[in-house]
Amino acid sequence: MKFTDYTYTRPDYALVKEQLTDLTQQLQQATAANEALDIVKNITKINATIDTQMNLWSIRHSIDMNDEFYNEETKFWNEHLPLFEELTTAYYQAVLACPFRAELSEFLPETFFMLAENKQKIFSSEAIPLFQKENDLVDHYNSLIAGAQIEFQGQTYNLSQMVPFAQSTDRKVRKAASDASTAYFASKEAEFDRVYDELVKVRTEIAHTLGFKDYVEYGYVAMNRFDYNRDMVKVYREEILKHVVPIVQKLRERQAKRIQVPSLKHYDLALEFLDGNPTPQGDPDFIVGEAQKMYRELSPETGEFFDFMIEHGLLDLVAKTGKDSGGYCTYIPDYKSPFIFSNFNGTSGDIDVLTHEAGHAFQVYRSRWIASPEVIWPTYETCEIHSMSMEFMTWPWMDRFFKDQVDKYKFTHLAGTLLFLPYGVLVDHFQHEIYENPTMTPAERKATWKRLEELYLPDRDFSESEALSRGIFWYRQGHIFASPFYYIDYTLAQVCALQFWKRTQVDNDETAWEDYLRICDLGGTKSFLQVVAAANLESPFKEGALAATTKAASDWLDNVDDASF
Repeated sequence: MKFTDYTYTRPDYALVKEQLTDLTQQLQQATAANEALDIVKNITKINATIDTQMNLWSIRHSIDMNDEFYNEETKFWNEHLPLFEELTTAYYQAVLACPFRAELSEFLPETFFMLAENKQKIFSSEAIPLFQKENDLVDHYNSLIAGAQIEFQGQTYNLSQMVPFAQSTDRKVRKAASDASTAYFASKEAEFDRVYDELVKVRTEIAHTLGFKDYVEYGYVAMNRFDYNRDMVKVYREEILKHVVPIVQKLRERQAKRIQVPSLKHYDLALEFLDGNPTPQGDPDFIVGEAQKMYRELSPETGEFFDFMIEHGLLDLVAKTGKDSGGYCTYIPDYKSPFIFSNFNGTSGDIDVLTHEAGHAFQVYRSRWIASPEVIWPTYETCEIHSMSMEFMTWPWMDRFFKDQVDKYKFTHLAGTLLFLPYGVLVDHFQHEIYENPTMTPAERKATWKRLEELYLPDRDFSESEALSRGIFWYRQGHIFASPFYYIDYTLAQVCALQFWKRTQVDNDETAWEDYLRICDLGGTKSFLQVVAAANLESPFKEGALAATTKAASDWLDNVDDASF
């Protein structure tokens, strides 16, 4: 069966409520372990079906945000997701109180109970109207992004389609493209400010309603950060500032020399080489065909996985009008199918996003043995280890996509991981300040972004853009609006992925793939630092780990004569 044939049916909330309420009551009254286990399996099956329908709606809505049917379904899900969550929270409460927890652990891993305990803290029926409002605001932001129509060089483009112009070898084109994209955000500035202001207020009210000091405290519980806290993250951000920002400054100086500009302006940052950035040497069909060969050669496991994705039509990769921005991977439980969404636009990012999302998809494909949809995925920072590491695991095959540009690609790819780290912690630091001071005005938020931007990204020269100089760049970072506090997870995982890069590309460690496969099989049955240990990696929070890892990458880049490309 192809993805296009997967059946979407809006759940009957009244019927689901009746079923789950009855089963939850039965679980509370169960007098035998096998009885309790059967009830939990029945509830899990119902929840998996709800998750399936939610994902089918979400995927099809993001593929075409002009589709009237799925736009109508969006209203249903924005209203009912908190109501389904209410039913699930009652089930979690019953599971946690069940006297047969030891027997249930044969079906539900320990992390399920940890997640269930956190859910008790971050949900109450009283907050349902607030969650519904939050959902509506996030969808409005997504519509603003997907609805961008930018007139440029006589054509109309969306934001994803503008990216290649930002990498033009013609500096005038780069600047004009940047100005055109920025003009869209500036034209909607009041709307972006209004949406975010309301999000900050409603999220702060959610936190206070549930007894938290602020939304930061709520966010750490909601993100299921079992192994670390905001103080550890603060120290980690300071380490990035100390060890990585100086490396980034040197990389930017090398970039300015390569592209022969006296100093980098904001519109120069996307161009890596004077003769152009490395690009895939073929169209999307070529990329998918080469990826299939690559994954068959990488391992029997990845070959089986990618063949499954193609056979079932589980890839929607190319940018088009009305499509949501970005890339993601999700999972459709009833069909045991991962799904990959992206916006190919002819840049090297097409390969990055494919291998990245394939890392997520491969992990969840290998974790399909886990019945409970809550723990088939790990927590977010752990998920990103699989995706970012897959980008490096596939390095030996990059010549298939880039041919004689492969050395340029590897240089820019590895350099890009270091360039990303300060930006990643900037996004996180910004959100901490915003939610710790929720009464900030929109102008104060922009000033906060600008101040932190100058701290973490001193290479950004926005002097030729009044709008960006005021601090509106963050409007385009969807995680800030839709997934608060997610972004630090990318940087933590990147430090882990760089260790896999070193083991596979520098040390030729033959055990690295075994470790990678092991953590894919674990799924969400372990916490972040438990997975790091299972992969034989060092924790990003361990003293010296960040400095040693980033130095290894920096040393490799220093040994490359990038001026010769």
